[in-house]
Amino acid sequence: MFSRLVALVVFVPLGLVLIVLAVANRQDVTLALNPFNPADQMLSVSAPLFVMLILSVILGLLLGFVIAWISQSKHRKRARREAKAAQHWQTEADRHKTRAEEIAGQGLPQIAMK
Repeated sequence: MFSRLVALVVFVPLGLVLIVLAVANRQDVTLALNPFNPADQMLSVSAPLFVMLILSVILGLLLGFVIAWISQSKHRKRARREAKAAQHWQTEADRHKTRAEEIAGQGLPQIAMK
């Protein structure tokens, strides 16, 4: 319930700001990808400003996701290695437990008293 309230408090105003931004910035802008000749039409894109802004935010989020995923790879590798070792030791412990139960089930040999 609390997370829904937080989501409403954060996402509703953010959505309203994005809608206002989109309505206020409908004019076309040109993104020139050739730094040496900005007038080159082959390497330029024209779109409304709000589209450029939203696409740049999406690109930034994706780039951040990829960088975080790559930087955390050593932690995932360590977790896999430790999970494999834990599974190995759990199997070993189960094997020893089974063997101890077999020995306990057989009972101790009786020693003859003289």
